[in-house]
Amino acid sequence: MIYKEIPDFDIAKIADSGQCFRMNPLPSGGYSVIAFGRYLEVRDLGSGRHSFSCTEEEFDTIWADYFDLDSDYSEIASMIPPDDRFLKAALAYGHGMRLLRQDPWETMVSFILSQRKNIPAIKASVEALCTRYGEEAACNQITYRSFPTAERLTGIGCEDLRTCSLGYRDKYVAEAARQFEAGQIRFDELEKAGFDAAKSSLKGMYGIGDKVADCILLFGLGYKNAFPEDTWIKKILEKEYAGHFPKERYDGHLGMVQQYMFYYARSAEYRMLAPLNS
Repeated sequence: MIYKEIPDFDIAKIADSGQCFRMNPLPSGGYSVIAFGRYLEVRDLGSGRHSFSCTEEEFDTIWADYFDLDSDYSEIASMIPPDDRFLKAALAYGHGMRLLRQDPWETMVSFILSQRKNIPAIKASVEALCTRYGEEAACNQITYRSFPTAERLTGIGCEDLRTCSLGYRDKYVAEAARQFEAGQIRFDELEKAGFDAAKSSLKGMYGIGDKVADCILLFGLGYKNAFPEDTWIKKILEKEYAGHFPKERYDGHLGMVQQYMFYYARSAEYRMLAPLNS
């Protein structure tokens, strides 16, 4: 167990942000995280202090990057014009979220599964896939299953995949696994290709459109200007910005701005308010 004082870090908000689907509340408080084949427990101890159930070495080599702890999001507040009351409220409401840097393969499959599903349904499908096809592991007497590799999923029929509540997405997952194993998907190359080229390559895959491609770019490949537009974001863009959101204003932080918008749009606090921008 190690202890860290981290400003602008709220594990509950991160877990509920819709970026990842294997971060869950613990009965004893705090949250469990399963990522990169590892298991972690994080607890908020108050006053900016947190405990992490790992070694310093593991924290430095895996979790600091996963939680994007080297990034300073304070600049975003200064980018928001005084009359944008919606985004100011969204930033205040989402303060403490971080932009997770996840395993690209897990991110790709998870967001392929996300199509036309709400977050609880996505989490259920991801967990079913892990339970059935992931490798069993143990950490501090906790048994868990890692996310299944592409090699493990290659050759598994759509009928079997469908038992994990994948629905019509089964064939998309099967094809992604086949392409990955065949070397037709190279995440290291996509990370270096540039935003437009990487997005074009992802959209060339079976079952991946604009929104899923942007999620993979943002959460799995480190393209921080990706701006996924699901139904929540599209409604906000129309309702609060008449369809004309100034994306160029937030260069370098656009993906994080999208996260604030998405998190706030789903909140009871926002739904109780009249439109903030006329």
